[in-house]
Amino acid sequence: MLIIIHSLEFSTSKECIKTMILQTTFPGHSLWSSCSANRLRPFLFSKRRRRSSLSYWHFNRLRPRLFAVAASENGVFTSPEIAKTFDFTSEEGIYNWWESQGYFRPNLDRGSDPFVISMPPPNVTGSLHMGHAMFVTLEDIMVRYHRMKGRPTLWLPGTDHAGIATQLVVEKMLASEGIKRVELGRDEFVNRVWEWKEKYGGTITNQIKRLGASCDWNREHFTLDEQLSRAVIEAFVRLHEKGLIYQGSYIVNWSPSLQTAVSDLEVEYHEESGTLYYIKYRVAGGSKSDYLTIATTRPETLFGDVAIAVHPEDDRYSKYINRMAIVPLTYGRHVPIISDKHVDKDFGTGVLKISPGHDHNDYNLARKLGLPILNVMNKDATLNKVAGLYCGLDRFEARKKIWADLEETGLAVKKEPHTLRVPRSQRGGEVIEPLVSKQWFVTMEPLAEKALRAVEKGDLKIIPERFEKIYNHWLSNIKDWCISRQLWWGHRIPVWYIVGKDCEEEYIVARSEDEALRKAQKNYGRDTKIYQDPDVLDTWFSSALWPFSTLGWPDESIKDFKRFYPTTMLETGHDILFFWVARMVMMGIEFTGTVPFKYVYLHGLIRDSQGRKMSKTLGNVIDPLDTIKEYGTDALRFTIALGTAGQDLNLSTERLTSNKAFTNKLWNAGKFVLQNLPSQNDASAWENILSYKFDKVELLDKLPLPECWVISKLHLLIDTVTASYDKFFFGDVGRETYEFFWGDFADWYIEASKARLYHSGGDSVASVTQAVLLYVFENILKLLHPFMPFVTEELWQALPYRKAALIISPWPLTSLPRKSNSIKKFENLQALTRAIRNARAEYSVEPVKRISASIVANEEVTEYIVKEKEVLALLSRLDLQNIHFTDSPPGNADQSVHVVAGEGLEAYLPLADMIDITAEIQRLYKRLSKMQTEYDGLKARLSSPKFVEKAPEDIVRGVQEKAAETEEKITLTKNRLALLKSTVVVT
Repeated sequence: MLIIIHSLEFSTSKECIKTMILQTTFPGHSLWSSCSANRLRPFLFSKRRRRSSLSYWHFNRLRPRLFAVAASENGVFTSPEIAKTFDFTSEEGIYNWWESQGYFRPNLDRGSDPFVISMPPPNVTGSLHMGHAMFVTLEDIMVRYHRMKGRPTLWLPGTDHAGIATQLVVEKMLASEGIKRVELGRDEFVNRVWEWKEKYGGTITNQIKRLGASCDWNREHFTLDEQLSRAVIEAFVRLHEKGLIYQGSYIVNWSPSLQTAVSDLEVEYHEESGTLYYIKYRVAGGSKSDYLTIATTRPETLFGDVAIAVHPEDDRYSKYINRMAIVPLTYGRHVPIISDKHVDKDFGTGVLKISPGHDHNDYNLARKLGLPILNVMNKDATLNKVAGLYCGLDRFEARKKIWADLEETGLAVKKEPHTLRVPRSQRGGEVIEPLVSKQWFVTMEPLAEKALRAVEKGDLKIIPERFEKIYNHWLSNIKDWCISRQLWWGHRIPVWYIVGKDCEEEYIVARSEDEALRKAQKNYGRDTKIYQDPDVLDTWFSSALWPFSTLGWPDESIKDFKRFYPTTMLETGHDILFFWVARMVMMGIEFTGTVPFKYVYLHGLIRDSQGRKMSKTLGNVIDPLDTIKEYGTDALRFTIALGTAGQDLNLSTERLTSNKAFTNKLWNAGKFVLQNLPSQNDASAWENILSYKFDKVELLDKLPLPECWVISKLHLLIDTVTASYDKFFFGDVGRETYEFFWGDFADWYIEASKARLYHSGGDSVASVTQAVLLYVFENILKLLHPFMPFVTEELWQALPYRKAALIISPWPLTSLPRKSNSIKKFENLQALTRAIRNARAEYSVEPVKRISASIVANEEVTEYIVKEKEVLALLSRLDLQNIHFTDSPPGNADQSVHVVAGEGLEAYLPLADMIDITAEIQRLYKRLSKMQTEYDGLKARLSSPKFVEKAPEDIVRGVQEKAAETEEKITLTKNRLALLKSTVVVT
């Protein structure tokens, strides 16, 4: 007896050894738990229990490898054979190596149509946020894909001088030193800004590099570079020569603290609690009862009222139309009462005060009706002399004072809480003041017409297509563009005035001060003196020239311009479709005669896991650099890239954690592949492996079923993924590749390959599996490289016989052969394996325990399943010596668990092999008793008229459903008990 026990223990330990080897060779995944779960039980000594023979397994001892040495010989890369997991800290070293090798520069020797992207220039003051991570990821995916496709690729980077933002930063820095900008003077202040830029301006660039951006940094630009500044001046001069630039006084968004006009993009609207004030406007020549009550949120602007408007069909006020109203607190100033159909009868009292100097809508209405425009504010948002006694008061201070005086004079009716849509400066947070100001404008309508035609003719494609409607609507209703800013940092407007002349009438537009002086002296005499307009151009003006100014325009003979313009793609956020994209299209057509890019790809915003916009107030901002430290760049990129074009993406730590696990899964797969390849010194073995080719159908026909299946699936994946890349469906690319790698390659083929790698059939059997493992894995790395560049390059460098870095390796060929019949056959094998696994799980069979099985199938199915008997045994934990194939149910079918894998493929698993029947019967009796008690309680409730009649309908329905579900479980449990009892009787 002791001998038998030792024999059994020895057998079990061999099984444990094999289990441990299978687990350690691919630590990231195992279908089974460790062998420690296998304990000696009386059931093991049953006569029906046969001693498990492992003689058919042959375990090669892991041989010393040279791959790790080859991968790390340059000090950059680490092999998975050495490192347990991918080390995120190696990413910067890999990036620097790519750059040092010149891989980011376009390879002009390739000669095909180049793929060119101009990076949206981040503000030089910027610090990396998730918006940057989004555009860097998507653009880098495009660039890396097309580089591998063999196209010369140019991703042209740069930064924006960010007029307002940068000036604010430097002013705050000076303020900390007790210095004011005006004390320094313009020239010295600009010098200080340049000093700041040289010291801190590279921060955002280095952070973008941390994300893996494979830009050509040799071509990096700054919007205040000499070349780009020349382009800006040239554009201004040309537009002015065509009569498209003019100077005039119009209403703009005014920032009182910055003392400059700001663009619409730099104004953010916030829902805030405020007050609606009701004020009496007496009708001139009427009685005390003749007055109009006006509701306004800004009483301080009443000094700028030029008319009172009512709806022409509002019977309450029709009798006052064409009469005059008296503006309160103005000592009797009269304004006309007019009718206009745009007045909202239901807002407030239905009476509208028109203050065109301080409201965009009122301004447009006044211009349409020919009404005068009255400005009541200074540029620091204090009231001016038009406000009389209130002159010099801050706008908000004046509001309180005016209301108090209205109450005192009996003209205040009431005030009530009201939710306001308040315009605030994106930079400083202050309330923006609509103000009429003298500025420079570009006439946009003729430029917009050409930009509209570009989309209409198909010269420009916007992705997703639905944004074309928004693009068309904005351009069809475009307003003239205010391009001047009252700042010191930026492109100085190339306009000079004549000393002693009216600057509105006498000015000179020139490309330089010398040219302006020559023109002035020619027209006004040799003693003429000039001075330059103090304003600078809107930052968006230089950005609108970005795709072609960065390539050398206005010198169109420069090689870069001739080779790379027009560019291929413009990728950016959908929120700047108007402010930047449309303007680039207009300027590109105007100055080069060509649309500056063929495609516009618009991404959405990144939100938190609850779909909220990230903000410091909510405390939900996710820092990309912190994320990279915890999860790695590849996990962050993969998570971001799974979104859909134009749609916002909810980012959560759960997604990042999942994709970090995906990175580790890739690493462990690489470890498994490397550990199961021959030594690099074994020239004969490698010659054999490298001789396998999979580009012809007849070659696939010679492969075993699992190998033919995985290569066929891979070839299908390459076609699908390549098509998705070409359509810019990056989310589909990521999901499809993820599913194939994890669901097909790792979970199935790697596990199936172990049957060949450790089989006693010898090296000839293993070599085909090694060749397939290597072939499939290296192609997975290629498909994933644009998404996850760091871990894929690290793994690629660890593989033997790599001729080039992954970043410049050729993309997999498409339309390679695939065997749909082999796919179907392996799917049947998978279905059978799943069915057996499910049965094992249902009966709680220990993972290390091998069981017998009778496979029932027709002759055709049996033929290919038999050939993969060892794979089936390995994946399903079957006893290889006790797998029987038949075309009809076995004799012990009534004492077996019957599983159906599909039509024509079934299995019978003897219960005695799977469980301790006596213990299982006792367990099921206890379970049945508990369920019966629960069922009786539910039926008792349903039998009570009091419960059925008085309880809510949904509660009653819930109890009924629970009773039906419990009854079904009772029936199933009784059936299983009957089966087990019959098995005991037979035994």
